[in-house]
Amino acid sequence: MATNSVNNTTFDNLGLALKQETSQSKKIGQEQFLELMVAQLKNQDPTKPLQSGEFLGQLAQFGTVNGIQEMQSSLSDLSTSLRSNQALMASGLVGRTVLAPGNVGALTAGSGLSGALDLPASAGDVVLSISDATGQLVQRMSLGPQAAGQLSFNWDGKMANGVTAAPGLYQINAQAISGNDKFAVNTSVMSRVDSVTLGDPKGMTLNLSGLGPVLLGDVKQIF
Repeated sequence: MATNSVNNTTFDNLGLALKQETSQSKKIGQEQFLELMVAQLKNQDPTKPLQSGEFLGQLAQFGTVNGIQEMQSSLSDLSTSLRSNQALMASGLVGRTVLAPGNVGALTAGSGLSGALDLPASAGDVVLSISDATGQLVQRMSLGPQAAGQLSFNWDGKMANGVTAAPGLYQINAQAISGNDKFAVNTSVMSRVDSVTLGDPKGMTLNLSGLGPVLLGDVKQIF
């Protein structure tokens, strides 16, 4: 008895080909998949019929691939939406003042220089030293006894001799004194957002006056 000789039941041996007009036409949709499945069933070797397990496996495989494609499309849409929201947020941050970790701040004419200190423990005294761009000490401030936690500070721009310091960048160092022990204290400075950089894998970057680039995630406060 003659039989329809088909070596195997894979799509490649059915003599069916998809048009390659565009990249979209290369994708197998649900209707095309079902047509291929029907053709596969019609051309199967009667002596080796397609097992139900194989049939269900192919359906499951198609469903998985189709689901991944839909998920990729959804993720792409989400990514586009997030980039748009990020750009909108970035435009609103330019010109704002933020509190960010660092020890260099910009003193502008008619305004002081503010920031905060992070005290890991209480101290009998906290001393703030302010130096100009050349490293020359221009002011030393004693903030007195302080409890552990965040401590705000403000320098009015006056040097030790009472003269107003010239606008520019100044370095701020803080030291806590507890008995005979002295330890450095981490500082944060109020800075103006000059511009925002998008596209960094680590996140949005704020370009601050005096401090330079700082990740948005490192900013402590936005004013």
